[in-house]
Amino acid sequence: MKIKIICVGKIKEKYLKDAIDEYSKRISRFAKLEIIELADEKIPDNASKAEEEKVIKTEGEKIAKHLSPKDYIIALCVEGKNISSKELAQKFSDITVSGASSITFIIGGSLGIDEEIKKMSNFKLSFSKMTFPHQLMRVILLEQTYRAFKINANEEYHK
Repeated sequence: MKIKIICVGKIKEKYLKDAIDEYSKRISRFAKLEIIELADEKIPDNASKAEEEKVIKTEGEKIAKHLSPKDYIIALCVEGKNISSKELAQKFSDITVSGASSITFIIGGSLGIDEEIKKMSNFKLSFSKMTFPHQLMRVILLEQTYRAFKINANEEYHK
């Protein structure tokens, strides 16, 4: 299985980089992991709605260049479905059984994900009704991905 994470924005904080490196190493036991980090667009101060929409669209175009028709695409967005860790593990199993060999997660920039990218997604996932910084979401996604692999392998992992 291949896990691809397409994310907008750079990770600057060392503690987040360390966590990403640790979970990436752990996941490597179960899957090939690829993280594609795209530069976020600059948002003007006091941006108008039109300027914000232009930023989202431009970031969406960058994301689209890294999508493949054979990927099972999961967009992380607030309107997505909220599921448990066990349900995520089951989702991974179901995706594998359906014949897909690659799961692509999309983490948008600070303004979210372009609607066209959401339409291309096979599944929309929400981790919470709360808002998290997209840099932190990368760590949370990696931890939950690792947890899902551990669940599917019937291996113990802290609760």
